[in-house]
Formats: sequence, structure tokens, C-alpha cells
Amino acid sequence: MPAGSEPGQPLPSLPRTWRPIGVRYAVIGFGTVLLVVCAAAWFGFDDSVRERFNLLQRLTVLVMGAGAATCGWALGRARVTAEMQSLVVVNGFRTRRYDWEQVLAIHLPDGAPWATLDLADGTTVSAMAFQGSDGRRARDGVRQVRALINRAGPREP
Repeated sequence: MPAGSEPGQPLPSLPRTWRPIGVRYAVIGFGTVLLVVCAAAWFGFDDSVRERFNLLQRLTVLVMGAGAATCGWALGRARVTAEMQSLVVVNGFRTRRYDWEQVLAIHLPDGAPWATLDLADGTTVSAMAFQGSDGRRARDGVRQVRALINRAGPREP
């Protein structure tokens, strides 16, 4: 049954924020494992092996680690917040605020990585807070946002 096809979907209380759960677990879990493995490898080396790494090589590894942590942080901060006057979409490092009149629909097709919002200007925007891998949790969130979009009735694009 497609999201939003159930009549009488109750409106969530506002403000309401949705976040992806699987992505956050993956970022924290894999990041922690990677940090532990790298630290164990570094401290497992003999002093003679560690001395062969020059300053540039050490800085390169630290910059790569910081880059991976930055990417993980960007993925983990995805969210959608429904407020009385607007819908706030945070994807990575970009925050977009849309008045409810600007948002026409939300979709999460089977197999899609995340939901998309159809906007009144004819464009779409990703809503990465609703990850397809989160399954029912994401579909329920899409239904709730759809109920909020439809609360004023149909609008002309």
C-alpha cells in the first residue's frame, strides 16, 4: 500500500523532527571500528617502524581521518523538521526552509535510497532523513509529512 493511501492519517504534533537511524548507527559503528583498528595498528608497530613515517605521511593520515569524520558527520546530521509555518530540510551541510505552500508532495518509491519532495517551482529536493533502508520507520515518516502537506487540501503547481 503506497505511503499516504490510508484515509484519515493523523497529523503529528508540531514541531516534529525526523532523522535517519540506520545511517547514524553505521557512521558511529564503522567510525569507531576504523578508529580502534587504526590506533591498534599504529601502537602495535615497533618504534623503528613508526620512526620511518615522516611528518607529511602522518599529516596525510590525519587529514584523511578528518575527511572521513566530516563525511560521517554530514551524513548523520540529515533531518526534516516540520514546523507550523515551514518544512526545514537538512541534507549534509545545507539547510533549506520551505513554506508549506511550496511543498506539493513527498515520495519514497520502493528501492529508492531516500525520499524526495516535489516543490511548487517544478523542482525536487532530496529528504535524506527518510532513508529507504530504514524501512517502515521511513515510510511512516513520509506518511506523516504527506498528511501535513495535504492538510490544506490540493494546490495547483
